Amino acid sequence: PAVTGRAELFRALGALVEPPLPGHRRLAELLELPGEPGPGEHTWLFLLNLYPYASVHVGAEGMLGGEARDRVAGFWRALQLTPPPEPDHLGALLGLLAALADREEETGEGAERALVAQARQALVWEHLLPWTPPYLARVREMGGPFYGAWASLLEEALAAEPLSSSEGAPRLPLHLRELPPLPDPRTGEAGSAEAFVKALLAPARCGMLLTRHDLARAGREMGLGLRLGERAYTLKALLAQDAASTLSWLAGEARRWAERHRKMEGHDPEIAVFCRGRATATAALLDE
Repeated sequence: PAVTGRAELFRALGALVEPPLPGHRRLAELLELPGEPGPGEHTWLFLLNLYPYASVHVGAEGMLGGEARDRVAGFWRALQLTPPPEPDHLGALLGLLAALADREEETGEGAERALVAQARQALVWEHLLPWTPPYLARVREMGGPFYGAWASLLEEALAAEPLSSSEGAPRLPLHLRELPPLPDPRTGEAGSAEAFVKALLAPARCGMLLTRHDLARAGREMGLGLRLGERAYTLKALLAQDAASTLSWLAGEARRWAERHRKMEGHDPEIAVFCRGRATATAALLDE
């Protein structure tokens, strides 16, 4: 692309996940992306279906905020930076990655440069790679030519980021290591059914990313009445109408997601294997 330098690339890619502005057309040209971003498609993708926030994808309930967002905000503070209002937004994280790339380039050889490089690697490994590969794959599937090409370029850029493998270092990011698996709703404990539904909408817990679009598709495929609203509301409505068919449909989705993660193992094997294991376990529980 006409954009040169890692920092410029990440900064431009991060800007394009924000609502389209007149200047985004020039960024699209510099990145050699087909067409230009449109407000309608941006709203449908990023505001209604594929929320560009780390906490939605690695949090325990698949929702904005919570411990996952606090952990990301803590990373900003560890760098002696004031976290922005949305510290886990993809645009903010890519802007931070660009800033670290700039700082590494400007810092001379020695301990300070090594610390900046370590922070840059930690940002990618701990707060981007745990959720962006499957997320960007869905953007390619659901988006048009512009956002599909944007997702492919960002995926390539993140995959090219250097990651060091220290002896004895944890094999999984903290977000994933501390996340419990999908709960069994048959325990009879108070709130177990509610916790089960929430966990089905938390990608890192169940291994699959269910969007509003997916749940609408489920309703059509099963011939059930569709109640539009938040994902949890729609999923509960489907379960209330036909629990057996809905659980069977979800199990099929989980198996498809297990296969998706298997195909991603060449990029980030530890994370992909973890996600595949979660999706496989989810399919087994739903079948039962």
